[in-house]
Amino acid sequence: MLKLDYYNKVELPWHTSCYNSSKKILFLSAPPLQSMADPYVLATQKRNRTDEANGSDSKKLHLHAEADPAAALASARHEFGEHGGVNMSIEASATFTVMEPETMRRMFSGELGPDRDFFIYSRHFNPTVLNLSRLMAALEGTEAAYCTASGMSAISSVLLQLCSHGEHVVASRTLYGGTHALFSHFLPRTCGITTSFVEVTDLEMVDEAMVEGKTKVLYFESISNPTLTVANIPELCRMARRKGVTVVVDNTFAPMVLSPARLGADVVVHSITKFISGGADIIAGAVCGPASLVNKMMDLQQGSLMLLGPTMNAKVAFELSERIPHLGLRMKEHSERALLFARRLKSLGLRVIYPGLEEHPQHQLLKSMHNAEYGFCGLICLDMETEERANRLMNHLQNYGQFGFMAVSLGYYETLMSCSGSSTSSELNSEEKKLAGISPGLVRMSIGYIGTFEQKWAQLEKALSRLNEPLCKN
Repeated sequence: MLKLDYYNKVELPWHTSCYNSSKKILFLSAPPLQSMADPYVLATQKRNRTDEANGSDSKKLHLHAEADPAAALASARHEFGEHGGVNMSIEASATFTVMEPETMRRMFSGELGPDRDFFIYSRHFNPTVLNLSRLMAALEGTEAAYCTASGMSAISSVLLQLCSHGEHVVASRTLYGGTHALFSHFLPRTCGITTSFVEVTDLEMVDEAMVEGKTKVLYFESISNPTLTVANIPELCRMARRKGVTVVVDNTFAPMVLSPARLGADVVVHSITKFISGGADIIAGAVCGPASLVNKMMDLQQGSLMLLGPTMNAKVAFELSERIPHLGLRMKEHSERALLFARRLKSLGLRVIYPGLEEHPQHQLLKSMHNAEYGFCGLICLDMETEERANRLMNHLQNYGQFGFMAVSLGYYETLMSCSGSSTSSELNSEEKKLAGISPGLVRMSIGYIGTFEQKWAQLEKALSRLNEPLCKN
């Protein structure tokens, strides 16, 4: 088994890591790794010179002390380029050479691995992708992370690793349509894994649905797609822990805003495609959680990531690593503008759903959990009641007011809008949409930050002026 140790045992400065052949030659004479059974430490933590001699206390698991995700990212190891460039080099190789034949045997036995700059094949581990994984672990405050080719590949790989045939999942009724279809159709058909869907805000209902010894996973979104329902992460995690259930949280809607692992979640998944990428030009995902889980997912015989192969391209990982440092700035702007738009649209009489508004049913809950500096998230919803009214609104906003684009996805610098019931939640049937609280006319808007706020508001008002008066009333 190839185990991944999330710190570099070579005693280099915190900001240093560059791959080169001379380092590999040096390791050929290194003693066999003694640490394969050692506890793991977080990607960005380094052992001090005295740690090896200080006994077991120095080998305990360490999570980022920083509560602010931006502070955690700032303490992450910075990768320099091969020739001293301030940006890391892209390791685009599919396979990696060794200096002596014996080295390959030691790598496949797990004796030598990525923690010491020994790489075999990029479906296993790739240095550039590994760097992005370190950043994702820092962002979410988890021991480890592994980046994948899409958000759905991250979600499905986690579920297939944690659950076996005949086992049970409890999931929120309100999920991204693709995730809902995975639970309700694909997993039961192919794996015999069943799911009970619950109202995630009804804690008693969630607790009753989890069957001790049978239920393996409690799955929900930190802020739900598309209804913007906020989950009580600490309490849900406490309930699950009492029954031995693993909590998996999709934090795609709220990077920086919420830190589910710091609130008690076991695993955090992301569609990096959205806010973290920010450019609507990359498909990617991530699994953030315990190093033990990541290592199991990379096991040669039983690992879902290893055997299903949702491998991220190194060039994609490089692009994303360059974007994460300014994620905090972008999230602040997304959230600030979303709140301003929500308040002004509400004043016009539109039915606005936004967790930053005081009348939102989970507003106080979100205030108690969120990283306040990053606001309440960058999405708002307008409930136009019918699909016809929703489509008419979006048509005016795009084609008359030039306010945004009719498109799925989120986190782009332009505003993106879609009628969720007929697009990203279309996998749910009518009854499932009703139970999830998805109105036929629910318009989801991912608020962008291009231009000035007043400029964009003027564009929005121009479009609204074309609508019939009843369209702007509750």
